[in-house]
Amino acid sequence: VQLVESGGGLVQTGGSLRLSCAASGRTFSDLAMGWFRQVPGKEREFVAAISYTARNTYYADYLEGRFAISRDDAENTVYLQMNSLKPEDTALYYCNSGRTPKGLRIGRVLDAWGQGTLVTVSS
Repeated sequence: VQLVESGGGLVQTGGSLRLSCAASGRTFSDLAMGWFRQVPGKEREFVAAISYTARNTYYADYLEGRFAISRDDAENTVYLQMNSLKPEDTALYYCNSGRTPKGLRIGRVLDAWGQGTLVTVSS
């Protein structure tokens, strides 16, 4: 099983980025998927999750509606659209799978972490 995140980069405050997570090694269409982020020296934190049906999405409270998670099971890929970015969004972003979105919210992931993709928001 391999998770490969991409799409990070340097963006100014207020800008947007779209992250992608390509999953391989097994079928993910029956699993919830989530995004997490980590700042050096801090614990990894939950960002967003989506159910296997894509009908339910969950977000960290601090996002205030700025991010949107989606999935394309035909491509085994999950996305994170990030808008109105702030300097405090600067972090390494990871994806992972889980049995349920609520489980992902408390860090119950199924796979090894990938390399992540770095998002840097300049002020």
